[in-house]
Amino acid sequence: MTLTSDRTASPEPKVSRRQPEAQPGNVTLVNRILHARAFSVVAATVALAVAIAVFNPRFLQVGQLLDVLQSSTYIALLAGGAAYLLAMREIDLSSGSMFALTLIAVALLIQAGVNPWIAGVLGVVLGAVLGAVNAAAVNLLGIPTIVATLATMSVFRGLGVGITGGTQVTGLPVDHAFFTVLGGKIAGIPVSIGVVAVVLVIMAIALHHTPFGYRILAVGSNPEAAEFSGISVRRVRTAGLVIMGALAGLGGVLGLAYFTSGDPNIGTGFELQAIAAAIIGGTALRGGTATILGAAVGVILLNVVSAGLTYFGIPANWSAFATGSAILLAVGLDSLARRRRTARPKSLTTNP
Repeated sequence: MTLTSDRTASPEPKVSRRQPEAQPGNVTLVNRILHARAFSVVAATVALAVAIAVFNPRFLQVGQLLDVLQSSTYIALLAGGAAYLLAMREIDLSSGSMFALTLIAVALLIQAGVNPWIAGVLGVVLGAVLGAVNAAAVNLLGIPTIVATLATMSVFRGLGVGITGGTQVTGLPVDHAFFTVLGGKIAGIPVSIGVVAVVLVIMAIALHHTPFGYRILAVGSNPEAAEFSGISVRRVRTAGLVIMGALAGLGGVLGLAYFTSGDPNIGTGFELQAIAAAIIGGTALRGGTATILGAAVGVILLNVVSAGLTYFGIPANWSAFATGSAILLAVGLDSLARRRRTARPKSLTTNP
């Protein structure tokens, strides 16, 4: 005798699992652009330039835009180096003084009869040596980078003023190819803009696509974990400071080729503008992240603000106030946007 059940096994309920819809490639690209760390500063720079052009259409003329880029080149180099250091939680306050000292040293070498091209190479080497001096002060004395470079900022600046007696270095052979090429134009574009663009592209590639760049970001994200994994924090820090010095030296060489004289007071305040531009561009003070493009555009934004003051006839005495306000506004808006982006995923995970 067999027993049969009146109940038949009911099939398991089917759970509807909705697969996420594949987004078109162009939508994905747009999302990546909108969420890029440098997007905010690029959008702010374009918006500000357009706003100025509404009242002064001449601002968007090619010549004026090239002038803004030309005036941004030297600080852009320093801003790229500042982004490297900020990514490691380090700050170099001596970059403006290194820029001035290398410019003066190259000018004195040329004045003494040294071939300008050789003097230019020696200027970049000198900048790297000054960066190594900063690294030695940090590593040997065991003091924070910001404190060591605060001291060397005055040392390097005082050395430049001392060897020149506080006067400009003039009488240079301005008809030499060093000045006519590096300080000239190709197809209407200043050569210095092209040189700086190439250097910054190389820096961006090195930061995001090489082991050295990985070490920089790793040190900034968690120095203890980086040291535990075998990364020498001291060596990475030293390399970053030497790179900053070399960039300052290159900036000094380009600056001398353009201005054709050595002023011991040049570059004052460049270090603060470079740091501010890097932060505005999306490099966080907490370390672990950096964007070279954003740092460069941050410098352009600051120069657009300065140029806008001139177009609106605002006295130069208000330049520092306007620049500081622009920095505060840009950093505040960028910080707010990042908090909203980080809070959005958390809200999605908590909601059923």
